Amino acid sequence: MGDPAGIGPEVILKALANKELTQTCDITLVGCGRWLQSTYDRLLGQGQEVADPSQFKQVDIPIQEAITLGQPSLATGAASFEALNGAIDLALAGKAEAVVTGPIAKSAWKSAGHHYPGQTELLASRADCDDFAMAFLGESPHSGWELRSLLATTHIPLHQVPTALTPQLMTRKLELLLRFLQERCGLDQPRIGIAGLNPHSGELGQLGTEEQDWLIPWLEEMRQRHPQAALVGPVPPDTLWVTSGQAWYGLNEQGKLATPGTKAPLARTYDAYLALYHDQGLIPVKLLAFDRAVNTTIGLPFVRTSPDHGTAFDIADQGIARSESMEEAIAWAIRLIRSTAYIH
Repeated sequence: MGDPAGIGPEVILKALANKELTQTCDITLVGCGRWLQSTYDRLLGQGQEVADPSQFKQVDIPIQEAITLGQPSLATGAASFEALNGAIDLALAGKAEAVVTGPIAKSAWKSAGHHYPGQTELLASRADCDDFAMAFLGESPHSGWELRSLLATTHIPLHQVPTALTPQLMTRKLELLLRFLQERCGLDQPRIGIAGLNPHSGELGQLGTEEQDWLIPWLEEMRQRHPQAALVGPVPPDTLWVTSGQAWYGLNEQGKLATPGTKAPLARTYDAYLALYHDQGLIPVKLLAFDRAVNTTIGLPFVRTSPDHGTAFDIADQGIARSESMEEAIAWAIRLIRSTAYIH
């Protein structure tokens, strides 16, 4: 359900009104049944197209304290934390093949005494998984091109990124990405764009030395270890994503519309991107695919997806939240379940 004071319950019920999704999978709603029902009643009264939560299986985790839409609190943090744990329980018991998570407020988790950087880290901890990664997927409605971006580091302060990044960490993330591309996407010889850390990728040490000190030597070692992959980089972060924008909108290298129906309109785009920190990878993803991007956690023993947006507390009581990203999260979960080679 996500944080009940945010738009999670709203976008879930709006997404589940899409019968193309609900007819292809067995849905269980995890969270406060009373809150989901009140959300349904409120939205239905506004003339919204929403699914009746009573029509689905539910794991009811009641909220005892009073909460208010748009106002995160200790109570909403506790509710979203327990809802996620309830969903993880189902997955670990083999009763669910995928977990689709609504957005949470990390500050509310902290207020409730739960000191995890985010849902990804709780999922990995509960699954006893040390080797995991946060990736973002999106299929362009314009060209059919698929955007795939993996983050080397996730929810940490920016000043901690240079210390957190190590050759060992980068190796684990890259190899997770390679396995995902091969086993899930059928890409045996992928072309991967790997970002630099500093502006202009350090400009030969003039704007930062991480590239010279270890990133470039590490990349050479990875090229030797994985000759089947074209590992391009470290690419200056400000230019890494140019071709993804062109591909998303179906443009060729001259900025003109490519041949209609072409799956991959740009010969020199990347099959996937490896970004070094949160905003470096997420700003372009959200710029291109805000309503369609999906977060997935690679490496878990079950599928996990989520919409690529936050709680939007500022509009939680207005009934105007869009459900496209949640619909995409459910659709991608179904798609990944059906891929018999999904890695775990």
